[in-house]
Amino acid sequence: MSEPLFWLGLSILLVAVSLTAVLVTAIPAFQELARAARSAEKLFDTLSRELPPTLDAIRMTGLEITDLSDDVGEGVKSATQIVKQVDRSIDGARKQAQNVNINTRSILIGMKTAWKAFTRPQSPKKLINRRLSALNQKKGSSSSTPREWDRDV
Repeated sequence: MSEPLFWLGLSILLVAVSLTAVLVTAIPAFQELARAARSAEKLFDTLSRELPPTLDAIRMTGLEITDLSDDVGEGVKSATQIVKQVDRSIDGARKQAQNVNINTRSILIGMKTAWKAFTRPQSPKKLINRRLSALNQKKGSSSSTPREWDRDV
C-alpha cells in the first residue's frame, strides 16, 4: 500500500466519480435556474413595458383627484357664501316685513282715529268756542281763559 501511483489514480478516479455525480445532479438545477432566469427576464420585460404607463396613469389620476378636490373645495366655499347671502336676504326681508306690518298698523290706527274724529257728532257750543278762539288768535288777543280752552278740547 505504499504505491503512490495507485493512490493517485484512485484519488483521481474518486474525484472524477464525485464530479460526475455533482454534474448529474447539478444539470437539472442549472436547467431550472435557466428557466427561472428566462421567466424573470420576461417579467422584467413586461414590467418595463407596462409599469411606466401604469405609473403615469396613477400620477395623472392623483393630479385629477387633487384638481377635483380643489374644485369641490371652491364649490363648498361658493355654496357657503350663497347660503350666507340668502340668510342675510331673509333677515332683510323679515325686517322689511316687520316695518311694513308696523307702518300698516300705524296707518290703520291713524285712519280709524281720523274716521272717528270726522264722524263724531260735535256739540254746537264746542264748535262756536273753537271758531271764536280761532278768530281771537288771528286778531292776536285772547278773550278766553285757559279753563275755556280745556273745555274746548
